[in-house]
Amino acid sequence: MAQLRQDYQDFEARDITIVVLGPESPESFARFWERESLPFAGLPDPRHQVLDLYGQEVSLFKLGRMPAQVLVDRDGLVRLAHYGNHMADIPASDDILKIADNPGI
Repeated sequence: MAQLRQDYQDFEARDITIVVLGPESPESFARFWERESLPFAGLPDPRHQVLDLYGQEVSLFKLGRMPAQVLVDRDGLVRLAHYGNHMADIPASDDILKIADNPGI
Protein backbone atom coordinates (compact mmCIF):
# COMPACT_ATOMS: atom_id res chain seq x y z
CA MET A 1 0.00 0.00 0.00
CA ALA A 2 3.01 2.25 0.34
CA GLN A 3 3.31 2.32 -3.44
CA LEU A 4 -0.35 3.29 -3.81
CA ARG A 5 0.06 6.04 -1.24
CA GLN A 6 3.21 7.31 -2.95
CA ASP A 7 1.55 7.36 -6.39
CA TYR A 8 -1.95 8.32 -5.24
CA GLN A 9 -1.89 11.71 -7.00
CA ASP A 10 -1.15 9.99 -10.33
CA PHE A 11 -4.27 7.83 -9.92
CA GLU A 12 -6.35 10.76 -8.69
CA ALA A 13 -5.29 12.90 -11.67
CA ARG A 14 -6.79 10.22 -13.94
CA ASP A 15 -9.99 10.04 -11.88
CA ILE A 16 -9.14 6.49 -10.77
CA THR A 17 -10.66 5.42 -7.48
CA ILE A 18 -8.50 3.14 -5.36
CA VAL A 19 -10.32 0.76 -3.05
CA VAL A 20 -8.33 -1.61 -0.85
CA LEU A 21 -10.02 -4.64 0.67
CA GLY A 22 -8.60 -6.47 3.64
CA PRO A 23 -9.57 -9.55 5.65
CA GLU A 24 -9.38 -7.78 9.02
CA SER A 25 -12.25 -6.85 11.31
CA PRO A 26 -13.76 -3.38 10.81
CA GLU A 27 -12.16 -2.17 14.05
CA SER A 28 -8.70 -3.45 13.19
CA PHE A 29 -8.98 -2.14 9.65
CA ALA A 30 -10.04 1.33 10.85
CA ARG A 31 -7.12 1.50 13.30
CA PHE A 32 -4.67 0.59 10.55
CA TRP A 33 -6.17 3.15 8.14
CA GLU A 34 -6.00 5.89 10.74
CA ARG A 35 -2.47 4.98 11.87
CA GLU A 36 -1.16 4.93 8.30
CA SER A 37 -3.18 8.00 7.16
CA LEU A 38 -4.06 6.33 3.88
CA PRO A 39 -5.70 8.73 1.39
CA PHE A 40 -7.80 6.14 -0.46
CA ALA A 41 -10.82 4.02 0.44
CA GLY A 42 -10.45 0.87 2.46
CA LEU A 43 -13.09 -1.75 3.09
CA PRO A 44 -12.82 -4.53 5.64
CA ASP A 45 -13.93 -7.95 4.45
CA PRO A 46 -13.58 -10.15 7.55
CA ARG A 47 -15.70 -12.97 6.10
CA HIS A 48 -13.65 -12.82 2.85
CA GLN A 49 -16.78 -12.63 0.72
CA VAL A 50 -15.47 -10.08 -1.80
CA LEU A 51 -11.86 -11.24 -1.58
CA ASP A 52 -12.95 -14.78 -2.47
CA LEU A 53 -15.13 -13.52 -5.36
CA TYR A 54 -12.05 -11.88 -6.88
CA GLY A 55 -10.04 -15.06 -6.38
CA GLN A 56 -7.47 -13.72 -3.95
CA GLU A 57 -5.39 -16.68 -2.80
CA VAL A 58 -4.41 -17.67 0.72
CA SER A 59 -1.05 -19.26 1.45
CA LEU A 60 -0.45 -20.43 4.98
CA PHE A 61 3.23 -20.91 4.14
CA LYS A 62 3.52 -17.28 3.04
CA LEU A 63 1.68 -15.76 6.03
CA GLY A 64 -1.81 -15.20 4.66
CA ARG A 65 -3.47 -13.63 1.67
CA MET A 66 -1.33 -13.02 -1.38
CA PRO A 67 -1.53 -9.57 -2.97
CA ALA A 68 -4.01 -9.08 -5.78
CA GLN A 69 -4.69 -6.03 -7.91
CA VAL A 70 -7.73 -5.67 -10.12
CA LEU A 71 -8.32 -2.68 -12.38
CA VAL A 72 -11.98 -2.32 -13.32
CA ASP A 73 -12.98 0.34 -15.83
CA ARG A 74 -16.10 2.52 -15.77
CA ASP A 75 -18.00 -0.06 -17.83
CA GLY A 76 -17.30 -2.74 -15.23
CA LEU A 77 -14.74 -4.54 -17.40
CA VAL A 78 -11.69 -6.01 -15.72
CA ARG A 79 -8.70 -4.45 -17.47
CA LEU A 80 -6.04 -6.03 -15.24
CA ALA A 81 -6.09 -8.88 -12.77
CA HIS A 82 -2.74 -9.57 -11.13
CA TYR A 83 -2.42 -12.26 -8.47
CA GLY A 84 0.89 -12.19 -6.62
CA ASN A 85 2.96 -15.26 -5.78
CA HIS A 86 4.54 -13.57 -2.75
CA MET A 87 3.99 -10.42 -0.70
CA ALA A 88 6.29 -8.28 -2.87
CA ASP A 89 4.75 -9.46 -6.17
CA ILE A 90 2.90 -6.23 -6.96
CA PRO A 91 2.78 -4.50 -10.35
CA ALA A 92 4.33 -1.06 -10.55
CA SER A 93 1.90 1.84 -10.52
CA ASP A 94 3.25 2.94 -13.92
CA ASP A 95 2.24 -0.41 -15.41
CA ILE A 96 -1.29 -0.08 -14.03
CA LEU A 97 -1.55 3.51 -15.22
CA LYS A 98 -0.42 2.56 -18.75
CA ILE A 99 -3.30 0.11 -18.95
CA ALA A 100 -5.73 2.71 -17.58
CA ASP A 101 -4.48 5.29 -20.08
CA ASN A 102 -4.87 2.95 -23.08
CA PRO A 103 -8.37 1.52 -23.41
CA GLY A 104 -7.28 -0.67 -26.34
CA ILE A 105 -4.86 -2.73 -24.24
